[in-house]
Amino acid sequence: MSAPPNEYDVIVLGAGAAGMMCAAIAGSGGARIALLERAERPGKKILISGGGRCNFTNLRVGAENFLSQNPHFPKSALARFTPQDFLALVHRYNIAYHEKTLGQLFCDGSARQIVAMLEEECRIANVETRLATTVASIARDDSGFRVAISSSRGDAVLRAKSLVVATGGLSIPKMGATAQGYDIARQFDINVVPTRPALVPLVLGEEDQQRYCDLTGISADAIVTAGAHSFREKLLITHRGLSGPAVLQASLYWRSDETLLIDLAPGMDVTREMRASPAGRDTAALVRALQKTLSLRLAERWVALYPPPDWTNRSLEALANSLHHWELRPAGTEGFAKAEVTAGGVDTEELSAQTMESKRVPGLFFIGEVVDVTGQLGGFNFQWAWASAAAAGRELAGRFASP
Repeated sequence: MSAPPNEYDVIVLGAGAAGMMCAAIAGSGGARIALLERAERPGKKILISGGGRCNFTNLRVGAENFLSQNPHFPKSALARFTPQDFLALVHRYNIAYHEKTLGQLFCDGSARQIVAMLEEECRIANVETRLATTVASIARDDSGFRVAISSSRGDAVLRAKSLVVATGGLSIPKMGATAQGYDIARQFDINVVPTRPALVPLVLGEEDQQRYCDLTGISADAIVTAGAHSFREKLLITHRGLSGPAVLQASLYWRSDETLLIDLAPGMDVTREMRASPAGRDTAALVRALQKTLSLRLAERWVALYPPPDWTNRSLEALANSLHHWELRPAGTEGFAKAEVTAGGVDTEELSAQTMESKRVPGLFFIGEVVDVTGQLGGFNFQWAWASAAAAGRELAGRFASP
């Protein structure tokens, strides 16, 4: 006998990367799946990722690429669904891709290919996708979960034995981000680690803005260090502070009132040649020396802000060393509006590392960004989405497989 209308084995909240992947896998064994999405289309954050080409994974994934209160928690899911597992799916759909830098894989074409692939996987698994659907309330009883929804079809109550929360975090609210996933966790007395913007540009204080921020758009190869973590990539000066891959990476580990240490001349001694000769020691020569690693405008600004007191070798060496030890104390971040991801989230101590199921509420799963697992820049957060979704999806596929 067919199931009554609005009766499902699993309801998945959120048709993003984790939600679509989980729904497709959970439904592959014949389970009846409903996938609910607030937006009018699925995968909106996938579509804007990687400049529209979707940095869908990284070849160098390891637990060290993730931040969590429990650094061991991601290991199980990541080991059981690897970048090669996702690549097998990409190959099956003949999606061309390339490695950009540092193991980062991007579509040759468009991020729309990844969304279309996930939509097709959901179609094959007979997932019922409901778009432009808001969740009004969630309740649980002995038979499972009741989810009250509103949509253009009208109001309804859906029932399911299991509920998967894949609602994402607070980053990019203009894309529809909400705190719904955290609210659901708290409704069931599940702890939530305090959230904050991550992989986000940093804002400088007023004095530092006056010193540097008229150089908006200038970039430099740099090593940016926050705490014990250092990243060598591009640094970009913005109209309010600093951005670029190196700064975004460091923002994951930076905390309010801490100092950033920046090396603007990695591995270089820019005044070595000047110190080797007593001739040609003047401001113009010093600017030319700094241009080995800095743009002209940034080199001129550095010399203007930190002029050597004299032209001795000691002073020239001190100026060169200043490029390796630029200390800045950011005033804050650009917030969730500019953050790529949300750090913090559903406490991993509350979840099974093997299945992503709540330890205290059977049948309730949390996957993807809503969980307190945050990846570094470069495809790691997508890989966590795929891996956590696979962990939950496989468990649910086995639990509700058709006889």
